[in-house]
Amino acid sequence: MTVFLHHARRLFASPAGGATILLLASVLGLAMANSPWRTDYAVLITWPMKFSPLGDHGPRNSAEWVSDGLMTLFFVTVILEIRKEVISGHLSSPRQIALPLIGAVGGMMVPALTYLLLTHGHADISRGWAIPVATDAAFTLPIIMALGQRVSAAARAWLMTLAIFDDVLGIIVIALFYGTALYPDALVAAFIIAAALACMNRGGIRTVWPYVAGCVFLWIILLNSGLHPTLAGVVTGLCLPATSAGRDIKRSTPLETTLSVLGPVVTWGILPLFGFMNAGISLAGLNAGMLLEPLPLGIMLGLLIGKPIGVFGTTMLVARLKIATLPSRTSMKTLFGLSLLCGIGFTISIFIAGLAFPASNTVVLAKMGIFVGSVIAAIAGWLWLRFLPVSVRPVLCPPGGKL
Repeated sequence: MTVFLHHARRLFASPAGGATILLLASVLGLAMANSPWRTDYAVLITWPMKFSPLGDHGPRNSAEWVSDGLMTLFFVTVILEIRKEVISGHLSSPRQIALPLIGAVGGMMVPALTYLLLTHGHADISRGWAIPVATDAAFTLPIIMALGQRVSAAARAWLMTLAIFDDVLGIIVIALFYGTALYPDALVAAFIIAAALACMNRGGIRTVWPYVAGCVFLWIILLNSGLHPTLAGVVTGLCLPATSAGRDIKRSTPLETTLSVLGPVVTWGILPLFGFMNAGISLAGLNAGMLLEPLPLGIMLGLLIGKPIGVFGTTMLVARLKIATLPSRTSMKTLFGLSLLCGIGFTISIFIAGLAFPASNTVVLAKMGIFVGSVIAAIAGWLWLRFLPVSVRPVLCPPGGKL
């Protein structure tokens, strides 16, 4: 028992712990959907949970409450993480922001174009163009941590920052392209609440609870606005104060307090629950040949080819133009291996797939493409970096140096 507790503590303390639980939960969902308990699984994820005061646009079952409700907290943590890095981390200067930000933009555009090219002539699936644009930081972090000294600290920071920017760009895509018909009255109300949250920040309110209340009200309004309700998490994350009350610098800021509370909840609860409820696709009637159909093929090649080309190509272009410098002690070969890992698209990709193809069997093919593409990207990136001789990775750019 003592040995078990020791290993459990190590798992929860390690960067790989959250990814392991997310992976296990997703595998469990897939296994249950293809087992004698598949009916029970279907009942569980579609359990009626309609709350009348939220109106016709509110979540109707358990899966929708997870995707539309609990995932709001995931987006809060994404925004808080990037704000933390901007304030005192790896994004505290414009030059530090430029390299991963532009790399993330390139890593969004090229996979989207790859998907659209491969699905040209299939208007019914063109809406899924954004599925392969995101990188899942929950899986990339454990892989690069497991590689140890083969990936420099600067390179790890670059990749994780790029993954965070990827999530933010994914949020913007969801807001702009995956809403429904817009309702002006609700949008005005949402704007007023968002403005109130910003005013609370500017007015020096450093208690977390008013922001929590504002987030809840904003989420309810967004349900009936035509925009995705998880945007309430983005707005709240942007408005939470990053300074503490008074002059006590030792006191935790609202940003730090919220992140310390929500971080474990999202990592160990919400993301595994999301994976469990969304990875459970029935494989009955499916075969390997279906992966060559335009939808899954577009997603797979978007992740496996479009993602690394977009990330690596734009990153090298930015470095050559001297807009920013490459991570210190990082060769082009290492950078390419890290770009391969950017093809791991899971959480946000599945989220967008559900929005692109709601209540449709098409989403099954989309998830097949996401799973296969992400697994191959993870294996390819790990093998490339694992067997790349350390000696061939020279220092291309010292800190603050030039190419």
